[in-house]
Amino acid sequence: MTSITIYHNPKCGTSRNTLALIRNAGVEPTIVHYLDTPPSESTLKGLLSNMNLNAREIMRRKEKLYDELNLADDKWTDEELIGLMRVHPILIERPIVVTPWGTKLCRPSEAVLDVLPLPQKAPFSKEDGTLLINEHGDIVSK
Repeated sequence: MTSITIYHNPKCGTSRNTLALIRNAGVEPTIVHYLDTPPSESTLKGLLSNMNLNAREIMRRKEKLYDELNLADDKWTDEELIGLMRVHPILIERPIVVTPWGTKLCRPSEAVLDVLPLPQKAPFSKEDGTLLINEHGDIVSK
């Protein structure tokens, strides 16, 4: 069985769609509800390294706390931003998916297909009705 992990927020439509795409490939991933169980500092650093991103690039800019803490200011170092994401995991953009083929921040949800080259088992539409996978398993929208 393929080992896949999703850092998931069940209240987020993009995260739910991403999880559904993983399951549509026939895989039941390890689900990390990161708001309840924030990733450790070393896990965050590993995810960033695997995605070749810096801390700022995985911060949820639409979050009210982002503005309240003035996190757009360049004065914040990666170490400080990682520390803030540990204390306030709502600042972590989601979902992040880890597969044997790579690690990716999956926004939009179909970005998961870049690191999930397994065939889709059935047609798939996002929650908003957008068809992504047709009855032949072909990607029709990305």
